[in-house]
Amino acid sequence: MMKILVINCGSSSIKYQAYDMPGKRLLARGLVERIGEPAGLFVHRRDSEKFESESRVADHQAAMTLVLEALTHPERGVVKSIREIGAVGHRVVHGGEAYSAPVLIDGDVEQAIEDYGELAPLHNPPNLVGIRAARAALPGVPMAAVFDTAFHQTLPPEAYLYPLPYEIYEKYRIRKYGFHGSSHQYVASRTAELLRRDPAAGLKLVTCHLGNGCSLAAVRDGKSVDTSMGFTPLAGVMMGTRSGDIDPCVPLYLQGKPEFARPGDVDRMLNKHSGLLGVGGVSNDMRNCIETAERDGPKSRAALALDMFAYRIRFFIGAYTAVLGGLDAIALTGGIGENSHPMRARILDGLGGVGAKMDPERNAAMTGGKEGSIAAAGSACEILIVPTDEEGFIAAETHRLCGEARPATAG
Repeated sequence: MMKILVINCGSSSIKYQAYDMPGKRLLARGLVERIGEPAGLFVHRRDSEKFESESRVADHQAAMTLVLEALTHPERGVVKSIREIGAVGHRVVHGGEAYSAPVLIDGDVEQAIEDYGELAPLHNPPNLVGIRAARAALPGVPMAAVFDTAFHQTLPPEAYLYPLPYEIYEKYRIRKYGFHGSSHQYVASRTAELLRRDPAAGLKLVTCHLGNGCSLAAVRDGKSVDTSMGFTPLAGVMMGTRSGDIDPCVPLYLQGKPEFARPGDVDRMLNKHSGLLGVGGVSNDMRNCIETAERDGPKSRAALALDMFAYRIRFFIGAYTAVLGGLDAIALTGGIGENSHPMRARILDGLGGVGAKMDPERNAAMTGGKEGSIAAAGSACEILIVPTDEEGFIAAETHRLCGEARPATAG
């Protein structure tokens, strides 16, 4: 048995989960938010218990100290000593072309994560801060990096290259990388289990990670062959606040307008003020958009945003069915994919052309983390709701890499 700590470090937050492996039993989870701000928030959960406090958290090292104190607390903790933590798994957003699988973290890996910070400036630097904070708090404990981009390194060149001068790719490595890889890999594997199919024996899936950030993947033989996000997570389908795919000349055109004159204005608009929020004018939360559309009617901006969201997902499912040469199953996951039966209905009702037929009653009943089929009798392909488990996937990969290794020292 090994206790593994999973860390997801953002620029001002740390999310964590502690597992007993290999059984993947969740021991505790929580988060530290507003790191470096006057009033930080710390939430720790164990079973049905929730412990919450507010105080200033100076930096990520102080946040990591809070996490370890909670895990070892005599009343609400789950280990008697941090010496019981056998390994740490880190979610890292960008591994570029260097990493197609999780790896043990050493100096070279840290340097690569830092180098790829140019491609993921909002994510890789804080991921690296989390790694260093964990090492300082848990010296000698083996750590693994699990990359969001790794699963998509199996894309063929015709899928990952952009039709730019080839020298641009060679010099700057501008290509499609894809993201949400841990989620897509877990969901594809779990879908194969539910179908009782060998994923490497011709299984053709489209996995749909639908939340505030959204991406789809075409998966054949257990490998990603295309995905909707690209060089950055902005590409692909419409999202909560991100535009998804647009004409590349639109940003160039807007940069000449007075309201987009400052550096970064167009980038902020595309990433923070577009998508459901930008079109609907209400919220990036799907629930709020649906409530507003039901109240204001089918001609409202909120209803238009929902129609656009569903249309773009159907577009990619249809395209990926052609790429795969058929379709065995559609798997939906993420906050929207797992819980929003009205949006699932909007998406799936228009997919008769690929043979997907949804059962409305089964769809309406499938919320709250339930797993299973919502396909109607006679559907040519399966339609499954598969709750994602990115943290559990990271824990499993970390356990696989670290084995039963014990920390050399621990504070």
